[in-house]
Amino acid sequence: MTADTANQENASRDRIEQTILSAAEQVFSQHGYRGASLQAIADQAKLPKANILYYMGSKQALYVRLLNRMMNRWNAVLEDITEDSDPGQVLSDFIRTKMMLGQRYPEGSKLFAAEILAGAPFLKEYLSGELKEWVASRAVIIRQWSQQGKMDDVDPRWLIFLIWSATQHYTEYSAQVTGILGEEALSEADLASICQFLEHVILKGCGITSSNATSH
Repeated sequence: MTADTANQENASRDRIEQTILSAAEQVFSQHGYRGASLQAIADQAKLPKANILYYMGSKQALYVRLLNRMMNRWNAVLEDITEDSDPGQVLSDFIRTKMMLGQRYPEGSKLFAAEILAGAPFLKEYLSGELKEWVASRAVIIRQWSQQGKMDDVDPRWLIFLIWSATQHYTEYSAQVTGILGEEALSEADLASICQFLEHVILKGCGITSSNATSH
């Protein structure tokens, strides 16, 4: 097999896997884990059921992969932070990215929330293992920012939880938010205003002044 052939096969596999994941995200979000079937996912993806099993292994493996993908999307902005990073810029980017992803992938966001509300039966190992270690590693850097005087000495875990939950609200409770606002959906102006509000409250609460934060 030539390198070109291998690259073409990898690209084809990636396309098929993304098609399956997108279809599964829709089916799981509509019917939940128990109500979803591999046949329904195959129908949504317009692929044979055998292809779903070949590429994903099982219904549970596909479901867990979807949930992990959602968390990885949310947290990617914190992957490359260092003690030299600007906390105002990092936290602002985290808030805006999390808000944008919730609006872009509402099915995945709601799917993750449903899993957590059910007691995380399929994510317990991930939450107490990989994600716990990830949060601890980010917390070390945030504490270094505090030690450098870049921000107040706040508990980094509560800060991360706050940003996760505050931004998640506008996806999980979108019907409540739009109903009170009298709108069918949040506009770009609404989202910009929400992000600005959250940045103001969270950064100010962390003792990050306007001179430390980069305006958008």
